[in-house]
Parts: sequence; structure tokens; C-alpha cells
Amino acid sequence: MKHGRPDAGGPEAERALPSSQHPVLQPVGPNLCLWYGRGKAAEPWTPAAGPLSDKELIQAVLAGDGRAERALYDAHVDRVFRLCCRLANGDDARGQDFTQETFVRAFSRLAEFRGDASLGTWLHSIAVSVSLNGMRRVKRWNERETALDDVPEVGIEPRRAEPDLKTKLRHAISQLPEHYRVVFVMFDMEGYTHDEIGAALDMPAGTSKARLSRARAKLRESLAEFAGEWAT
Repeated sequence: MKHGRPDAGGPEAERALPSSQHPVLQPVGPNLCLWYGRGKAAEPWTPAAGPLSDKELIQAVLAGDGRAERALYDAHVDRVFRLCCRLANGDDARGQDFTQETFVRAFSRLAEFRGDASLGTWLHSIAVSVSLNGMRRVKRWNERETALDDVPEVGIEPRRAEPDLKTKLRHAISQLPEHYRVVFVMFDMEGYTHDEIGAALDMPAGTSKARLSRARAKLRESLAEFAGEWAT
């Protein structure tokens, strides 16, 4: 008998998060009142003098301007959501949860941002930490479940369809060691550079390159049966 799961699941996201689905604009919890007029979704905001830089937006946010919070969020949410969703193995609902937690943490720590890296890089480092910690909790939860519904009846051999390449690839990526999977997702799936990955994960770009190479090698091993279809 299934005992449930900590989060709802969903299809793999290949898109930006629509404005209507921005997690922090939904009435999902008490953190919502911290932003955008105590829970009311503000209209998109552009100052009369034109768009502000991240530095100027941060200064406005720290001065208490809720419209600047919305503008900063809107400028970065799509890429953060895509990264969180990838690290959640394509689970749309978890990706939204991780995205919200990323911005809750970011806004609560914004005064600590020193600008040594770009704001985007800083946000992505938070997103990686939130997503990995969240998936560790999911893994521990799943390991504690007693999945009796998955036990076949005695004497009945279940028939299993051979997974296609896309399904097997998704599974193979999810089984990569965490430090390889993060780099593979960021570089090969989301288009980050090795310099960006190194800055987000606080490691040299060369380490990112080495981990990507190892990730690809492990995937080739896992997908050996699809050698004719798998690009080297």
C-alpha cells in the first residue's frame, strides 16, 4: 500500500514558467505575504527612467519597494524554474516548489549579496542547493515507503515494455552521482557555461569540465544498448 509522497508530480518542463503559474503569486503559504503588496499580485513594473539594473533593483528592494521585488523576480524566475525542474527530474510541481523556496531564501538574504558574482549566478547557486536538498528528502521518503502495490502476485510474471531512448535517458540522468548530474544538467541541458557553473557551485571551471566528461561517460555506459542512437 502506498503511503503517498512528499510532493505532487508532473510532466517534464521544457518551457518557461507562465506568468499565471509563478509560484510566489499563488496563495500557497504564509511566505507569500512577504512579497508584492502582502500577497496581491502587482502589475509588471518598469520605472519611468527605464529598466533598472540588478544592482539598482536590489537597492530598491532593500529600501522596501515591493514593485522592485516583482521586477527582480520576473527577470530571473524562468531560468531558475527550468533549472529547478531539471534537477527535480522533470517534475513540474516540485520544480515550482523549489523555485518558490529559492526566491524565499534569496529575498531573505538579499542584504548579504555582495556582488562578487552576478545576481543570476547567486540565485542559481541557491536553486541548486534547494533542489538537491529537496530531492534528498524525496529519496529518503521513497525509501521508507512500503510499496505493496508494486509487488506482483505469486505465480504471475509481469510483462515489462522495453523503455525507449528518451525514457532510459531520463532515468540514467537521474541515477548519475549528484555532483555529475548537476553539471550535466546545467551545461548540456540548460546551456550554462563552465565559468557560470564554477561560479554557482564554487569550484574551478576545470572541475566542471571534468565532471561533465565523467557524466557523459557514465551515460554512454548506461545507454550502451542504444549505441546507434546515442550521440557521442
